[in-house]
Amino acid sequence: MTDLVDLDWENLGFDYMELPYRYRAHYKDGQWHKAGLTEDATIAINEGSPVFHYGQAAFEGLKAYRCKDGSINLFRPDQNAARLQRSCQRLLMPEVPTEMFIDALKQVVKANEAYVPPYGSGGTLYLRPNIIGVGPNIGVHPASEYIFTVFAMPVGNYFKGGLQPTNFLAANYDRAAHKGTGQSKVGGNYAASLLPGAEAKKQGFSDCIYLDPLEHKKIEEVGSANFFGITNDNKFVTPKSPSILPSITKYSLLYLAKERLGMETEETDIYLDDLDHLVEAGACGTAAVISPIGGFQIGDKLHVFYSETEVGPVTKKLYDELTGIQFGDKKAPEGWIVKV
Repeated sequence: MTDLVDLDWENLGFDYMELPYRYRAHYKDGQWHKAGLTEDATIAINEGSPVFHYGQAAFEGLKAYRCKDGSINLFRPDQNAARLQRSCQRLLMPEVPTEMFIDALKQVVKANEAYVPPYGSGGTLYLRPNIIGVGPNIGVHPASEYIFTVFAMPVGNYFKGGLQPTNFLAANYDRAAHKGTGQSKVGGNYAASLLPGAEAKKQGFSDCIYLDPLEHKKIEEVGSANFFGITNDNKFVTPKSPSILPSITKYSLLYLAKERLGMETEETDIYLDDLDHLVEAGACGTAAVISPIGGFQIGDKLHVFYSETEVGPVTKKLYDELTGIQFGDKKAPEGWIVKV
């Protein structure tokens, strides 16, 4: 095991940190080439690159986890590869093959192993794969060249306080249209979320909850994370919509709720006027893992789920099960863990 650098591992935030190595590959003339590690954290591209003008960019987010024995886990990286491929299809970008994607992750983690937080610190090594359209271009059409990169940084909890309930605000903006790019992890979705997120934070909320863009009667997403709820008859429910980003964390929780906790699970409509049947609620995603939702401000009414101060028992069990698998303390379903 490589000696760790001297960092305050117990108090990592969720901020960019320039590590020694990142992976970069170039796509030109129908194929990927010039792939490998580099120490250069800057990318010089032509001013006409479609990423600047037409938002031709997609990305992923996943983590590397230090286990008790010092080994390092990747959690379901094949699912991130598949989601990036779907995003690339939506934006007419070349797909990054799964084998190349996972190899890039492993190279970056191994090269920066001294920055993988120690077991028990609560920290992880966050990995950011992304692909952008580059090259001289000004017409509204796909780029002829692309750059795929993976960089990393040690991180702590996305929301301050970790597994503590926080309050969210119903957004006055739509996150994405049902036939738009909401189901893809593309940059434009996140640029559009900055203003409503900032307004929510200004009012003292962690973020906003987006409603369905057609009628604004149903819950869709929580900031940049997926929503889930636990019903009063012990069912795990999560919104179903064509504009929701398919969270790998959410689908993992759906599986664990059913197979490990014996719960009934369902992707379904979650209406604002039917929230009383939810006794717990949370946001889930790679960055946040699980962030319990204490209260949900809708207009002038604050709807409290389980508690504004305490984590619900089912949410806690799901969190412990998921993180136990990620850090190697619990047996993982087949294929979920890839060792670096």
